[in-house]
Amino acid sequence: MTRGVDVDYLVVGAGATGMAFTDALIDHADVRVALVERREGVGGHWREAYPFVRLHQSSMFYGAASTLLGGGRIQQEGPEAGLHERADQPTICAYYDDLLADRMLGSGRVELYTGCDYVGGREFVSRETGERFEVPEHCRIVDARYLAPDIPAETPPRFGVGDGARVIPVNDVVSAEHDPSQYVVVGSGKTATDACIWLLARGVDPDAICWVRPRDPWMLNRAKIQPDPVIYLGMVADMMGAAGAAASLPELFLALEEAGIMLRVDRSVTPSMAKSPTLGLWELDKLRTLENVVRRGHLETVSRGRLDFADGSVAVADDALVVNCAADGLKMPPLVPIWGPEAITVQPIRAGFPCFGAALAGYVEATRDDDAEKNRLCPPSSYGNTLEDWARMNVLGLRNSASFNSEPDIKDWTNRVALNPARVPPEHPASAELDDALARLAANVGPGVARLAQLGGMPDA
Repeated sequence: MTRGVDVDYLVVGAGATGMAFTDALIDHADVRVALVERREGVGGHWREAYPFVRLHQSSMFYGAASTLLGGGRIQQEGPEAGLHERADQPTICAYYDDLLADRMLGSGRVELYTGCDYVGGREFVSRETGERFEVPEHCRIVDARYLAPDIPAETPPRFGVGDGARVIPVNDVVSAEHDPSQYVVVGSGKTATDACIWLLARGVDPDAICWVRPRDPWMLNRAKIQPDPVIYLGMVADMMGAAGAAASLPELFLALEEAGIMLRVDRSVTPSMAKSPTLGLWELDKLRTLENVVRRGHLETVSRGRLDFADGSVAVADDALVVNCAADGLKMPPLVPIWGPEAITVQPIRAGFPCFGAALAGYVEATRDDDAEKNRLCPPSSYGNTLEDWARMNVLGLRNSASFNSEPDIKDWTNRVALNPARVPPEHPASAELDDALARLAANVGPGVARLAQLGGMPDA
């Protein structure tokens, strides 16, 4: 038997993007929505994230448009005093549970189906009972899984594990029963840096940590990515100024480092990765105490006392605990039109802020009728990976911003939504500093985008 579910939208995936899209949609359209999630609750990968994780960006940039995550609080103590709060895993999970209860289920217009898989053909199925559900022909399918991240807790290691080797996902490092004489942290991105910082905070000697770093990353200085238009727009203005004058992408990143925008752990190594999470200067100082860094490409096999790579082996302690931090946290499938004939495929629109992109897509879906017009206003943007990917991501994001901001109602809405890092809130006081940031941005963005497009191998707009 198949049970009918009478809704106007079927949103597949109740993680950050699915929740942000649904929140904006029901805020601006009188529609009914079914949320389908394979896990047992909302919040997506946050429900399985490692327990010491925090957002790498301000809480204000994350979540849904209607409800501020973290209340806009400023940190009052610690190494990030003066910067905006970054939510931890329990706070994020509680936020999504409350958003579901208060804004969605409480509205009477959203139904949640957990523990279910969407199987296509407008049907989804309960994993536990096998019961099948079907939505009507007029219902729009919203795919909020297209860029869903892989996380180590749910992904097998990418390397082989030999007899006697101790390998755990990063989640399990907090509950490891015995402290080994050596930790081996595998990964180049934010998860690996978080693991290293957590170990050092527990008092692990830096010499007892071996960091297998296949690629060195460029990271953004967190102090420059703040929900303050003077700071954020000033940073973008400086970035575009440097881009317009850059002879090459490596030269551009060095200029951004000198400007205090980009960071790298080892100044003797030129990074090839630019996924660009944010990093605190205090974290950078700690990471620089780690001297046992293995740069031999991707790890192929772990055995007792040995790490194997394509070009040879590296010895480690016999009791080494290998902490797997490697997974595709940022997916890079081909960009497709967000509004397609089969589904609305949620993707970033402004570079690097997926919750804002999802909320913007929900607002545009609620306020426009023509899919071609929606796609014109809101093309998808990509994520960064290589330096060229980073350049293309920023070009697409800035071009898209010009597109959607050409519509007065969208511009007004985005300026009122804290998820938008580039907004100037209506209540923000005028100042000479803000005028200067806006003037520099206006002068630099055109030449900067044009040069980034050249450096990224993109055709002219």
